[in-house]
Amino acid sequence: MSDDSVFLYLGVYPDTATAEADLEVVRELHSDKVIGTYDAAVATKEADGTVQVRRKTSKHAGWTGVAAGAVLGLLFPPSIIGTAIVGGAAGSIVGHFWRSLDRGDLKELGEMLDSGEAALIVVGKDRLEEEFRKAGLVAQKHIQKELKVDAKELDKELDRASAELQQQASNDTN
Repeated sequence: MSDDSVFLYLGVYPDTATAEADLEVVRELHSDKVIGTYDAAVATKEADGTVQVRRKTSKHAGWTGVAAGAVLGLLFPPSIIGTAIVGGAAGSIVGHFWRSLDRGDLKELGEMLDSGEAALIVVGKDRLEEEFRKAGLVAQKHIQKELKVDAKELDKELDRASAELQQQASNDTN
């Protein structure tokens, strides 16, 4: 296992606009060099029961929303996730996260997501919770977990998954 730590932050919100506003704060924290490498997405629950990724952002060349999408893949069955972000390309990432969280963690994260209409999911290489608190993120509830993954191996898997998604998108437009 590498010396780099990987952290998951999950915040729950009453609406999409508030979650997206906090996503902008995360972007500003990165621009101001308060936090380093991260991957984030805002997910919403739709009236039909599906979960959609509304906005995503990444400050790592290869991540492109895959890490945050893989977290959703852990918490929801594929049939209700309305996005390709957790398709086959993210399968190995889901496996990394699955091995790093215990059942209690997964249950806690799932119950948190069920308690709101939108969520901000951030996966990063820095402890995030304290910086987010200082920056004034307004999640109704939030949680941070250190993921027991090899950060270098995760980087490789995320780069591979991102390339696969880009190839799929290129094939879909041809």
